[in-house]
Amino acid sequence: MYVLEACNLCGACVPVCPVNALSIEEVKRATEIDPGEWRGIWVFAEQRRGEIQSSTYELLGSARGLAGKLDVPVTAILLGNDVKEPGSLLSAGADEVLYVKNAALDHFGVEPYSKAIADLIPERKPEIVLGAATFIGRSLLARIAIKVHAGLTADCTGLDVDTEKRLLLQTRPAFGGNIMATIICPEHRPQMATVRPKVMKPLQEPYNSKGSIHEISVNSLSNRVNFLEFVTDDTSQINIAEADVIVTGGRGLQDPKNFAIIEELAGLLGSAVGASRAAVDAGWINYSHQVGQTGRTVSPKLYIAVGVSGAIQHLVGMQSSDYIIAVNKDPNAPIFKVADIGIVGDLFEVVPKLIEEIKRRKET
Repeated sequence: MYVLEACNLCGACVPVCPVNALSIEEVKRATEIDPGEWRGIWVFAEQRRGEIQSSTYELLGSARGLAGKLDVPVTAILLGNDVKEPGSLLSAGADEVLYVKNAALDHFGVEPYSKAIADLIPERKPEIVLGAATFIGRSLLARIAIKVHAGLTADCTGLDVDTEKRLLLQTRPAFGGNIMATIICPEHRPQMATVRPKVMKPLQEPYNSKGSIHEISVNSLSNRVNFLEFVTDDTSQINIAEADVIVTGGRGLQDPKNFAIIEELAGLLGSAVGASRAAVDAGWINYSHQVGQTGRTVSPKLYIAVGVSGAIQHLVGMQSSDYIIAVNKDPNAPIFKVADIGIVGDLFEVVPKLIEEIKRRKET
């Protein structure tokens, strides 16, 4: 029996129907878009409590490279009420800053934020809109995409452009991280994507921007959600997303109490404590420490993986680290494929010796 609720519109049933009773009709949008009318790259400048987030500067660095290939300007779209140093967006790569200033935008709310940006898009016609794949960026850009009838690729790990067709090439993990898919949006504008923090690099040198900050006034920004207070997560002393050094423990630790070894090593190095999904799923450590596709994407100067096998989902979240050291007793562990130094051995022998040596050098 045919069940309509089970149909995913793949179309496989249409050509094999014995009585030609099935068909799929494509519904065209009421108004066609001329891609030639859309120019420029927008970057959503995420701010929290008046502080512009580092993921914004990473996106601006990537946007500069894309803009150079397309010969278009980069615009930072900033929403808030009293944001500190909005001019930093210009030196980070923006040709102009659109500062939508309103008391209703002081704290993030998906309703007023999405309305403010969605109202500007048809007026100014950017061909590309980018945001960070944070909890704010994910919820905001999805809502905007619906409002402006555009497509959205979430959690990208790579961006490029087809200069001839002016298409944004959006690369992201698919099928549980087992393949990397490159997605395009040829018929709709703007082309929208969220990008995982720490996979792009900010500009190394300040950008010599000739632009300025344009304040935009908006009215009638309603919000059905009332902001009460911001509660900081104090479960970890150092935020792994911002840490320069991370020591991560995995399933190889065998028991939650053995995370004490990781914490001791991290304490000596002044680093953050990370964890693989297996360790988090086992309840050994809080989710805020998880590194990988379903956790945090990190890019520290030094990443030490202890007892982590290196599943593709984990590698996606940490392989852009500057220097990687891995400790695992399995010589064929995938983590060694991305490691700069691989130590094949029992972590319960290797790590205590490493701790002892660090202590000895600190004392001398």
